[in-house]
Amino acid sequence: MMERAGYSFVGQKFYPFMNSEISTLPAGRPGVSHLLQKRFSHVVFDFDGTLSWLRHGWPEMMFGVFASHLPEGVDATSPGIRDDLFGIIMGLNGMPTIMQMRRFSEYAASLGRAGLDPELMRQEFQRTLDGHILERSRNIQSGAVPGDAYVVAGARALLGALKEGGARLYILSSTVEHRVREEAELLGLAHFFEGRIFGSPLDPSGFTKRAVFERILEEDGVDGCRLLAFGDGPVEIAEAKRLGGAAVAVCTDEAVNGSGVCDPRKREQLLGAGADVAVPDFNGVAEWAAPLIG
Repeated sequence: MMERAGYSFVGQKFYPFMNSEISTLPAGRPGVSHLLQKRFSHVVFDFDGTLSWLRHGWPEMMFGVFASHLPEGVDATSPGIRDDLFGIIMGLNGMPTIMQMRRFSEYAASLGRAGLDPELMRQEFQRTLDGHILERSRNIQSGAVPGDAYVVAGARALLGALKEGGARLYILSSTVEHRVREEAELLGLAHFFEGRIFGSPLDPSGFTKRAVFERILEEDGVDGCRLLAFGDGPVEIAEAKRLGGAAVAVCTDEAVNGSGVCDPRKREQLLGAGADVAVPDFNGVAEWAAPLIG
């Protein structure tokens, strides 16, 4: 693979947006050139932050909840504390929200604030998040904002190319399933998946993405090496790799959809979870991902 500014050259084609990501991968991580040697039949997408931008800004919303429950005198904006809190927020991204709340309650206790109720904090965060989702959804429904404003840049083109190539497409999210299905319909994405949309049950205590991955492969009699996962959380990345598949880290910018800039926290954690390559969004990705289907 040769590189030019802003592009990566694989075979006889140039792929935009990939150069900076591949050239700075950890040593020994082959990136897209490695993926092009493989063929995949089952492609699994996380939803929030990977396909849907309806919940963009959620890390700062959760940070605000955490900050309000720190012990008196502890400054959430100090570099060490802020890093710790975002470590909890992003490190458990992809798991049910209650897991982040439980981990924060332990952290707060270590600083002297014991007795926090994780479920009450989850509800507080959910109310804040739901308010933003409701406003954004109404803007789409009224026509004030086009639906694509809340679809991660390039996602629709990628889904179309993968489906046309014969891939079986899935959504696998830790968000409650009926919400994922409703929002996929709202954004005009549901038809790409033909009902293969999986989310958390109302009681997430027994839910794991690993179990859903395994069920998908078992039902179709497919080996894990035929699995390709796209996600912005370390859980789906790590589980796809453990099953022998490949994973693309989608390091979406939480502030500007389609900025072409990777969120640095996501990028560090997702590459640490084993992602084969990192992308800031899906612009240009269909060009190199579609040939992976076979």
